[in-house]
Amino acid sequence: MKEMGYGGPQATKIVGITYRQLDYWTRTGLVLPSIKSAEGSGTQRVYSFNDLLQLKVIKELIDAGASLQKVRQSIEYVRENIEGDWSKVTIATDGDRVYACTSDAEVLDLLRSGQGVLGSLVSVEKVKEQLDGTLAELRPTAEELTYSSPGHEEELRAKEG
Repeated sequence: MKEMGYGGPQATKIVGITYRQLDYWTRTGLVLPSIKSAEGSGTQRVYSFNDLLQLKVIKELIDAGASLQKVRQSIEYVRENIEGDWSKVTIATDGDRVYACTSDAEVLDLLRSGQGVLGSLVSVEKVKEQLDGTLAELRPTAEELTYSSPGHEEELRAKEG
């Protein structure tokens, strides 16, 4: 099955960049068309969906305040060191640094050769699920409510009835 391709004008509309930006980023090697490169005057570059994904990430980082030089460093690091699907990585910037969150337990500073930034991340959703499970296991019985929880008569009646 042949992968769908997007010409330069289509790519610029989809990603929301100018043709001049696309041309510069391609000529400088930031993003290369993986389906077909231009082969002289009159030929058209053809970009894949993954190429568009990379272009959109680059645009979003620049829009968020990261310089093109920092974005270039970050993208090169991701290409060389993070395996698999790019959509599984969260890339963030504060305008000064660029970070990649590759899992629930890892945030990398892409401008410092992937140096770990945070030792631990807390997934609030996972903590909530654990807490819900623990509470379900430890839910007090009606008798325990009577003896240990004054003021919960309504809850006691609901459990008995």
